[in-house]
Amino acid sequence: MNDDLGARVRGDFPILARRVNGHDLHYLDSGASSQRPAPVIDAMDDYYRRHHANIHRGAHTLGDEATQMYEDARARVASFLHARDPAEVVFTKNVTEALNLVAKAWGGANLGPGDRIVCSTMEHHANIVPWFQVAAQTGAHVEWIPLTDDGLLDMDAAARLIDGAAVVACTATSNVLGTITPIAEVCRLAAEAGALSVVDAAQLVPHMGADVEAIGCDVLGFTGHKVCGPTGIGVLWGRRELLDAMPPFLGGGEMIADVTFDGFTPAPVPLKFEAGTMPIAEAVGLHAAIDYVDAIGFDAIRAHEVELLRYAFDRLDASFGDKITVHGPRDLGVRSGIVSFTLGDVHPHDLATILDQHGVAIRAGHHCAKPLMSHLGVMATARASFYLYSNRADVDALVDGLEHALALFEI
Repeated sequence: MNDDLGARVRGDFPILARRVNGHDLHYLDSGASSQRPAPVIDAMDDYYRRHHANIHRGAHTLGDEATQMYEDARARVASFLHARDPAEVVFTKNVTEALNLVAKAWGGANLGPGDRIVCSTMEHHANIVPWFQVAAQTGAHVEWIPLTDDGLLDMDAAARLIDGAAVVACTATSNVLGTITPIAEVCRLAAEAGALSVVDAAQLVPHMGADVEAIGCDVLGFTGHKVCGPTGIGVLWGRRELLDAMPPFLGGGEMIADVTFDGFTPAPVPLKFEAGTMPIAEAVGLHAAIDYVDAIGFDAIRAHEVELLRYAFDRLDASFGDKITVHGPRDLGVRSGIVSFTLGDVHPHDLATILDQHGVAIRAGHHCAKPLMSHLGVMATARASFYLYSNRADVDALVDGLEHALALFEI
């Protein structure tokens, strides 16, 4: 393996030049939030310095410029997702809001007593809690697709459960196990059952992109801050006919065509779902981020991460043997750049604290996936997650820090 991609792009990310607690920063928390390259920072800075105004309603030059930049971002996201129509792209503040929008707007209008909502066992809370909420309101209930022993979706069970379901809510990539699900097959089963297919692509889009037509889903969400973009902006893509039929999620300014003393008429999509002042600068930043990762290419990003995973597994196995448990599939063909693990009986939060003293940033906890933690039989895991700017030195620093933790706890 070589670190050509990591070496080539690392200088684009100003924060990676930092030192933390006297050490070079080794950022291994990209699964929670990626870092931002200079082109994204510069694009947002230029917007605020030269173009900022509120969008759509202004009758002046700055308003026109801001509106054009915002709608250009929408068109760019649509092309990025291979969507048919930019109006199918709704901006939200994150993927959690996107999934809530679907559950509350579509689910509230279409679900009823006895309807079945099928989720996978590896879902993030963002694709669980909204469905519990709408189930409580409508009389529907939630069922679970189990996992195999190696952390894959049990597709035989999935086929049985999806038959007759009203909704199938499934992640494309697990934020804990790294499992890349056969999401197109899940959506095919949902379509055959007449169920709404809802895809959480928060962990898929940054690493492999997403083609909504190839996936065959009804709706898909992702978030900007995991794909080198800013916080505060997410994306809901939905089929145009589906979005047209859905009632608004939030009410107020911008999402109306008319308001009278007797009621209101919503605006057409996508504005129907974009109430109030939207994250305009963040949309500009997301546009720049998509341009950035697209220019690098997802084949290159994926190949780089697979090689880093292979190196990480080799080093962890050699250094810790049976003291370490890495959760999820070992087949790198179905695993993204996420390594969740437990080490001896050291609590993951202790590991994260010790690693931070060595300049290594990881995530520790339940990763907003408590049902999955229950399935794994653990309260929490430590999680190292790679991205396009990660390199072998990051893995080496992780291993060195874990060796120090073992020595400290005399394990």
